[in-house]
Amino acid sequence: MKIAIGTKNPTKVNAVKKVFGDTFTYVEVAVQSGVSPQPFSDEETIQGAVNRARAAVKEAGADIGIGLEGGVQETPHGLFLCNWGSLVTSKDLEPILGGGARIRLPEAVAGMLRHDKKELAEAMEVYTNQKNIRKKEGAIGIFTNGNLDRTAMFYQVVLMLKGQLDFRTNQAVQ
Repeated sequence: MKIAIGTKNPTKVNAVKKVFGDTFTYVEVAVQSGVSPQPFSDEETIQGAVNRARAAVKEAGADIGIGLEGGVQETPHGLFLCNWGSLVTSKDLEPILGGGARIRLPEAVAGMLRHDKKELAEAMEVYTNQKNIRKKEGAIGIFTNGNLDRTAMFYQVVLMLKGQLDFRTNQAVQ
């Protein structure tokens, strides 16, 4: 079976490969999310994940397409990091969705997103004076002092996607 991953970002690719293991063939596909560069709600972040999964499965001619999208969600308690995943199959099943860990962003970072219209990756580079955080530990890794990095965060999301696929498959067989 072939799994198309709707990104070439190593944190997301590694999460998918850790969950699904060595029995699959993987194709990393640089597809567009179809949403703004910085998704600013759960709804927009979910749509980006679904769009990536659908585009990846189609472009790669794969059995499964997986889209993973990071965004932010405004709440009464502040601006929170959010992340969502979607899994689709070539058989046109309804997209499977799963969301992950949340953490409130410091106001210095949230302000750059809200007022300066920066993407989180750009804001994190300014905030930390480091480069390529999105391809390494991510904001979650910085703000949890390395206790949870971006790959581990998306790993949990992909586990939820695979678990739901397994459940659907088992239910269909019975």
